[in-house]
Amino acid sequence: MNSPASWIARKVGRKAAAPQPDATQPDATQPDATQPDATQPPVQPPVQPGSQAGTGAEPAAKPKARRDAAVVSRSTHERLKATLRREDEALTPRALRRLLTDLQEVAAPRVSEIEAGRRAQAVAEWYADATPEERRDLWLLLCEHFAADAAQVTSAQQRYADAAGTDEAPQAEAHLRRALVAPRTRLLQRFAVFPEGLRFLVDLRAELLPRLKAERRLLPLDAELEQLFSTWFDVAFLELRRLSWDSPASLLEKLIKYEAVHDIKSWADLKNRVGEHRRCYGFFHPRLQGEPLIFVEVALVDAISDSITPLLDETAAPADLKRATTAIFYSISNTQTGLRGVSFGDSLIKHVVETLTEEFPRLRTFATLSPIPGFRAWLTKNGATVLAELGDKERAELARALQLPAKSAPELAQVLAAAAEQGLELPAKSPLRRLLKRSAARYLGQELKDGRPVDPVARFHLGNGARVERLNWAGDPSAKGIKQSFGLMVNYLYDLKRLDKHREQLAKGRIAVSSEIESLLSA
Repeated sequence: MNSPASWIARKVGRKAAAPQPDATQPDATQPDATQPDATQPPVQPPVQPGSQAGTGAEPAAKPKARRDAAVVSRSTHERLKATLRREDEALTPRALRRLLTDLQEVAAPRVSEIEAGRRAQAVAEWYADATPEERRDLWLLLCEHFAADAAQVTSAQQRYADAAGTDEAPQAEAHLRRALVAPRTRLLQRFAVFPEGLRFLVDLRAELLPRLKAERRLLPLDAELEQLFSTWFDVAFLELRRLSWDSPASLLEKLIKYEAVHDIKSWADLKNRVGEHRRCYGFFHPRLQGEPLIFVEVALVDAISDSITPLLDETAAPADLKRATTAIFYSISNTQTGLRGVSFGDSLIKHVVETLTEEFPRLRTFATLSPIPGFRAWLTKNGATVLAELGDKERAELARALQLPAKSAPELAQVLAAAAEQGLELPAKSPLRRLLKRSAARYLGQELKDGRPVDPVARFHLGNGARVERLNWAGDPSAKGIKQSFGLMVNYLYDLKRLDKHREQLAKGRIAVSSEIESLLSA
């Protein structure tokens, strides 16, 4: 059996080289540049679970004239009825039929859960050796052959509508709920039966996600997996654990691998983050042993931090935990791409706050020191509007600060270049520094898209009930910090008594901000 790490991560190059396209094969057409798989050569059908090797390739093909029109991808329904494979298709019709049979055997109601899990494991092992386009064929089968019965759903919906307000309404609702459960649901549940099945499904979705924009046919499978994961990874089934320098080396290596905010550069750097003077916590699922789903790094200090540099300084003296009054969440990292859309960050912070408060009763303040990853890109796109809104006096002061000729109006490119080159050294009263801070306050405190903050980190914390507390100039002087936000960082404050109020406020289209941020917005 393949180890879980090898299933999805295995390089396709380990497969034997696929044969080149046969120019004489019927239905062979020119690759379609609009199709993501158009450049993939056809391959011989892989050995399916339970089948014998060498069952035969497709018969030799007669020449056919080359088509000038772009190829239109066939559905799996059309391919299953065909005899020959087109050039842009991975599995032959015969191999596709075998794979569909294997999937149907996994989902068969008459099969016990244990036997279904064994069959699902065989399919997963085939998947490990499949090429990306062969895997895509499996996804398409799952989407196009295991959906809910449309006629039954329509009938159940009509019955539910007709029963509204009557004694039959409860039964009609139950009938509709059952009709909406697709055979795909039972099939995917059975993949979770074998020991590494949940790992397999999470990795499968991670591989699926980048293809969704180009192939909307795959959306049903993604939606089904996200819904299942939302249940299977509910906080009720997760365990909060502290990660320390005494944790297994294999687990500490995962922290290095998954750290997404501030790269861990060495074992000494890691020890600084998980040592006795710090705290690091992660959520774990019992079926993904030794694999944190999300983790947070915490510094215990006596005031809200305004710079990441001292927190990451390995040579700094350890903090006196007995005097700590403030917990700073300075890095939160999700580790599983396949769990995108499954939210447990809110629960993580709540659980960590409860754990910290129990261990350190003196703690009164809980805040973050966060990057602003989308600010520079936003200003690059919207900076011309920001400059146009300046008054004549502000525009003149900014021009002088940029050392422009008299009566010259500052241009966006000049502002961005100066901010990137001089930002960290600008004095507090610099017109350019004031402009950048006001723009950052606007970006974090006002900019919404579809009712949600445009910045991804702000979206997370504000959605959890935090408020925008303070902007910190030169908070992150690293190259990454300059690239993302000209070195600016932000504190989000978690006021435990106002979390629900702030969430309600955000739902109405207003972002919770401190008086300091409010003053920047009104300046």
